[in-house]
Amino acid sequence: MKSTSLSLIAGTVALAAVTGFAALTAPGDGDTAQAKTAARLPVERSSLLCPAPGLSELAETTYTSFTPAGGGSGGEAGAAELHKATATTADGVKKDEKTEKDEKTGKKDDKGGKKADLGKPVVSLKEPGKPVTAEESGADNPALVGTATGRLAPGWTTQQTTMVEAGSARGLLGVSCTAPDTDFWFPAASTSKSREDYVHLTNPDDTAAVADIELYGPDGSLKSDVGEGITVPARSGVPVLISTLTSEVTEDVTVHVTTRTGRVGAAIRTADEKTGSDWLAASTTPTGTLVLPGIPADATSVRLVAFAPGEADADLTVKLMGKTGSFAPVGQNQLHVKSRMTAGVDLKDITKGEAGSLLLAPAKGKKATPVVAALRVVRGTGDKQEVGYIPATGPVGARATVADNRDKGSMLSLAAPGATATVKVTASAGSGGGEQTVKKYTVKGGTTLAVTPPVPSGLKGGYALTVETESGGPVHASRMLTVTEGGIQMFTVQTLSDDNGTVEVPVAEQDLSVLDD
Repeated sequence: MKSTSLSLIAGTVALAAVTGFAALTAPGDGDTAQAKTAARLPVERSSLLCPAPGLSELAETTYTSFTPAGGGSGGEAGAAELHKATATTADGVKKDEKTEKDEKTGKKDDKGGKKADLGKPVVSLKEPGKPVTAEESGADNPALVGTATGRLAPGWTTQQTTMVEAGSARGLLGVSCTAPDTDFWFPAASTSKSREDYVHLTNPDDTAAVADIELYGPDGSLKSDVGEGITVPARSGVPVLISTLTSEVTEDVTVHVTTRTGRVGAAIRTADEKTGSDWLAASTTPTGTLVLPGIPADATSVRLVAFAPGEADADLTVKLMGKTGSFAPVGQNQLHVKSRMTAGVDLKDITKGEAGSLLLAPAKGKKATPVVAALRVVRGTGDKQEVGYIPATGPVGARATVADNRDKGSMLSLAAPGATATVKVTASAGSGGGEQTVKKYTVKGGTTLAVTPPVPSGLKGGYALTVETESGGPVHASRMLTVTEGGIQMFTVQTLSDDNGTVEVPVAEQDLSVLDD
């Protein structure tokens, strides 16, 4: 019997594009085709989760969704939609009328399980290169779950930005909606009496996920009997108040979220009586050297929080990469992080009028020990203070994007901890009209370049910024968005890391064009 390998190869390519991994082998005598080269193909499916934004009846939330142009394979047009999840609590599901109706009518999915009618999407992207926006008001809006396919999948991103003008939850809260995962680290949370921090867990799948939340303070693990085995129902979001997980009160807490079954999106919504609210995104994967890009020039207070999750202590040098070079802050150039203990250090107004980025690296003569870190940044003084967070982030790599930029108030920070780099920055068309604009920047090694990003010509609405590394690097980046309200410079910072819009697919060395049984 003869058969061609066309379907085998096609299936392998599709598997790799969706899952990020595929192996191509030939049937027969157990021979394995050797990978000769690896082609990079666009992913065909992406998932995003946005946490529930509801904080106050005064909350006004904008969602901006975008996929860069030119990243797709030119095949299926695809779709990119975000739908409302079911609002739940840690104690159980709080069903909306639609979900209750679906359960009563017993709607089934293709596998025979119950499947809720997702209804009309909150955000629906139609084409690459042009962002779309949607707005929601009030405190009762649930999390969003969504998927992009076809040409809309590679590099798909969505920004959630919420303005709360007054009250204890006031502030400009921004977060880039995250992909589901099984492991998250959040330095810079807190159980202090002035803080009210919630871990938001969102499950995108049709079966329940079970998550564990571990807390670590300056002296190690914080005792908690209720952070284990938290059920996150299918296609639902669960907020968990961190201070209810432990009786210990401490300023600096590292939160570790893992799943036993399933996968979730995770983010922490912080609120402080004096400095307002913002989202704390997860730190990059524990590693020996970290970059925290985009500390504002006018920061009045900067606090670094770091954690070493392994068995070894970490000894780190602390450097600020500024406009013209790097320097070690006097008296704060070294940081010792004990194993599985949270370390915090007050860097005060470290930038002193010049935007910069923090570089954490192994101290001289010390081995690289994996750590995670984040910055708590305050702008303003007195009753006009506003807080934001900058987690350690990976490089922009081939391409990274941040959505919801406006004609005024955006600042892009580009940091090159190693070699000098050249990057291309594309300002997309606006959600309501305009033409994309492209500009190139050179970032000298060991410095931070803070620029007002290009704005699309004829801009109407919001737009996205896409950063691509053309040479040198690596480059780490963040975008700060500022909106002045009531004399307060409310701001939020989102980091940019490689969108992983392509995946390597091995090309077999062996000729599989015709196979004989």
